[in-house]
Order: sequence, then C-alpha cells, then structure tokens
Amino acid sequence: MLLMPNLTIQMAIAILVAVLVGMTLHEFAHNYIAHLMGDPTPARTGHLTLNPMVHIFWPGFLMFVVLGFGILGFSAPISPYRMRNPRWGYLASIAAGPLSNLLLAIVASLLLRLLNVNPLRIFEVVFQGTIESPVDALALLLGQMVFWNVLTFVFNLMPFFPIDGWRIVFTLLPPDMARWWERNAQNSQIVLIVLIVIGFANIPGFDPLGTAISEPTFRLTFWLFGFPF
Repeated sequence: MLLMPNLTIQMAIAILVAVLVGMTLHEFAHNYIAHLMGDPTPARTGHLTLNPMVHIFWPGFLMFVVLGFGILGFSAPISPYRMRNPRWGYLASIAAGPLSNLLLAIVASLLLRLLNVNPLRIFEVVFQGTIESPVDALALLLGQMVFWNVLTFVFNLMPFFPIDGWRIVFTLLPPDMARWWERNAQNSQIVLIVLIVIGFANIPGFDPLGTAISEPTFRLTFWLFGFPF
C-alpha cells in the first residue's frame, strides 16, 4: 500500500474493502459476459458468483498487502472457442472486467456526491486519513472505492501480457499482426516486469509505467470527486 504514505487502520480497511469488491466484480464480469456469449466454462467451474473467495489469488493478495502491488484475482476460466462468436465474444468478456471497475467507480462517486462533501475535504479524507465524523468515514470508503477502481481500470488497459489490455489489442488486431502479437507475449511480460522493478527502484524522475498509470488515474479520480478542470 505504498500509494498511501499516511496509512491508518481506517484507511487500510477501506482500501481492502474497495480492492476486494473491485476484484470480485472485475472477475465476475469477465465470467458473466463469457457466459452470455455462449461459453459454458464459467458456469461449469463455479465462477458465476460474487463470492470473492472463488476469485481471489492469495499469493497476489498477500503481495498487495505487503508491497501495495499484486495480481489479486485468478484469470477467468474463459474459452473463446466455445462462444457463438469467438472473436467478438472474447473481446466483450475481456473488456467487461475493466469496464466493470469504471462503472463501480462512477456509482461510488455518485453516492459520494450525495454526501455533499467538499472535494478538498474528500481529498483530505481519502489520501490523508483525517476522519472526524461518520460522514468522513463513509466518504473514506466511497473515495477509496473510486480511486482503486479507477486505478484498476487504467492498469488493466495497459497493453502488456497477461493484462486485459494485451488481450484486447490481440483481439482487435488483424490475423497476421495478432499472430506476431501472440508470439511476443513473453517479451511483453518481461517488459512489464522490468517497468514494475523500475517503479520500485524509486529512480528520481524516471518511472514510465507509474507515470502512464498515475496521470489518467488521478485526473479521472479527481474529476469523479468533483474537482473542476
């Protein structure tokens, strides 16, 4: 949880709730849309559920708790070749994951607006942990729900294997380019690992992946909080 340097117990609980809810909805969305597209695999494997215990990837979850970064959910058991339209059904099922996080962030932001809390106060509560009332506590939970689901949405659009963004690009490419993209999946994964290591190395002014994720994440989060742009 390195993104929250002023971490408190209340913040830690709110973050874990937001992340678990977001992860569960993300994986459920993959499986549910695949089911609608004709793939029987999610139903047969018991993944058409909102039970987080079915979807959670415990090593990645513990890594997130310790380091602030980790793969929280198992890859959804989807078989595109069992879908009525393998290409577009697969695209819909993969895109459903990050889009579900964006939708959850929007819903949480609308509930946050109902609290009628000043955006600056929301910032203080969410990123500094200054809780002074029950309204602040609720704003903390909803604000973390917004932030972490926006972050998950943005991260999963990165075009690196095995992230959803890589699979979205693979599905959209023409056949020849898709085969080249698939052959270089492992190279793409190596690039991702290197970029993650660079981020943890804290090299001043040099964090390409962190910048690519944080810029749109904070802009969209602050907009959902109600900051004018």
